[in-house]
Amino acid sequence: MNVAVVMGGYSDESVISLRSGQLILNHIDKSKYDAFEVHILLNDWYCLIDEIKYPINKADFSFKKDNQTIKFDVAVNTVHGTPGEDGHLQAYWELLELPYTGCSFYQSSLTFNKRDTLSVLSKFNIPKANSIYLSKGDVIDGDKIVLELGLPFFVKPNQSGSSLGVSKVNSLDQLDKAIEFAFAEDNDILIESFLKGREVSVAVIKYEGETKVLGITEILSENDFFDYEAKYLGKSKEITPADLPLDIENHVIETAKKVYESLGMSGFSRTDFIIMNDIPHFIEINTNPGLSPQSIFPQQATYAKIPMINLLNNEISLALQRKPIWKK
Repeated sequence: MNVAVVMGGYSDESVISLRSGQLILNHIDKSKYDAFEVHILLNDWYCLIDEIKYPINKADFSFKKDNQTIKFDVAVNTVHGTPGEDGHLQAYWELLELPYTGCSFYQSSLTFNKRDTLSVLSKFNIPKANSIYLSKGDVIDGDKIVLELGLPFFVKPNQSGSSLGVSKVNSLDQLDKAIEFAFAEDNDILIESFLKGREVSVAVIKYEGETKVLGITEILSENDFFDYEAKYLGKSKEITPADLPLDIENHVIETAKKVYESLGMSGFSRTDFIIMNDIPHFIEINTNPGLSPQSIFPQQATYAKIPMINLLNNEISLALQRKPIWKK
């Protein structure tokens, strides 16, 4: 079976995605699959074999080598950010009737949009921060924001990952810079109230027919919050499993499962919470979590004692079972 391990992307997260793709290539079951390294970059789609780039034919997601057309049976998607985490690639593969791992194009698009995710989860009584939504060109009233959210607060791009474009605002004189920083990533931004508490990240997957939590990791950032530098440049401590009282641990597990199921998720995910007053408050869900050596998800898989080869076999099996929406 030919498997495209798809990595890269059009955003600044592409560097992280390429590392994630290498981990998958290293752990995929080579007795079952012929794995191909496929790069999807802004100006170049290709399959990399022995340092030679073979262009991907976008008409059917195939490539030619030695005058032979090679097609894929399934795509393992590890593209962080656009177009692999916001639904675009998934919708394209759906039209080609090519099975793919992870959640569907709709869930991918929904969860990449922070505002829409929060709106859906509010119907399921998931605790979260208070927020204000702004678009480029809107009038921004700093005093009104402080009155509604208090200080400090966070400014975030509505659609972005890896904490790109995120700032913590401790005083109003920092607001303009934070807004400019967020708008550099997206035309829409969220301004969220500060939640004071312990930050945890929870891996949730569908595994052997059940919604399963792999583990809970506590984030202790050396920086003011868990920003890009803390995530990928060693400026944080990540403690797996998190040392939580049993009742709070169970509350986090049940809330993480509820988020996953409420959003209709499938595939790998990582959901972040702030535990404030013993209650986990939802921050965001990542539907293509990083799998680089610095990433949290592989740590949690190790804690759960599930080898990555088994997790990938499970993901590919789920992908092959899923049918395009018009064939259901």
